Amino acid sequence: MKTNFKNAFLLLGAIALTTAVSCSKDEEVVLETQETVLAELDQQPNHRESECGYVDGNWSSTAYLSSSIGTSSETSFMNSQNSRIASVWGRPAVPLRFVKDASNPNSTFNAISYGSGKIYYGEAIYNAAKARGGSNIVNAMILAHEFAHQLQYTYGLPSRNESTARAAELEADGMAGYYLRRPNGFNKTSFSQIAPAYEFAAAIGDNNVNSPGHHGTAPQRRSAVRLGFLLGAYDLNAPNFDYNFFYYYSGVLNGQYKQAQSEYFNPEIDAYIRAHAEELRRIQSGEMSDEEYFNLD
Repeated sequence: MKTNFKNAFLLLGAIALTTAVSCSKDEEVVLETQETVLAELDQQPNHRESECGYVDGNWSSTAYLSSSIGTSSETSFMNSQNSRIASVWGRPAVPLRFVKDASNPNSTFNAISYGSGKIYYGEAIYNAAKARGGSNIVNAMILAHEFAHQLQYTYGLPSRNESTARAAELEADGMAGYYLRRPNGFNKTSFSQIAPAYEFAAAIGDNNVNSPGHHGTAPQRRSAVRLGFLLGAYDLNAPNFDYNFFYYYSGVLNGQYKQAQSEYFNPEIDAYIRAHAEELRRIQSGEMSDEEYFNLD
């Protein structure tokens, strides 16, 4: 989730920490590139709801874990979204914890999905995302993107391997768009209801195409979330979504939404996607204006 559009998303490396007692004795391996964003933040609370004194090497040395975020209703919203996202994919919810840092609140503008099967969600990114939408759709979008990485860990996805993070991140963008459309998910039937949220929460990409952490260019990420939203018209499990997403993947990359058929080919899905092929191509190429993109059905 990094962007250079309206809200600047910057890639950070792991933060060096002083020696402290870890919450867990096992070493964490983060399979997703850490993502951060700079923006206006709400004032952070001064009290500590600390459950352990040190998170891990991906967070500040003064950061700590909490089981709550904001009000009790806000905490319930995030926990219910975690369960609902998992249910859409036929999976159990994963442990979701919130990272706070009263000393350095900006350091928690981050959300990380761990290969060990949990998601840590920063308080600062939560507050800024909440301020952008009354329905808290931006935080739902971010969490859906992070849960997509859990699906990738579980099923050995994405099926397409690249030298950068692009394939995994574009697929996670698509899976988030899929969740926001599903009737048993966030149930947004018009793309115009999710496009502004997506722009803040997960788009727009970068042009560092040779960097290991490359997430895809801005137009590619826009095209990916739109393709995922379109696939949300169908009930797919994670492996089936992966197949369909990468069946049209060259269209996400270069606008050519034409592939050879395979044994898993679904003519109904194919006809539906091809009906939107020109629109997808215009998104991918950057020809589509922001206004048109934000007002798609």
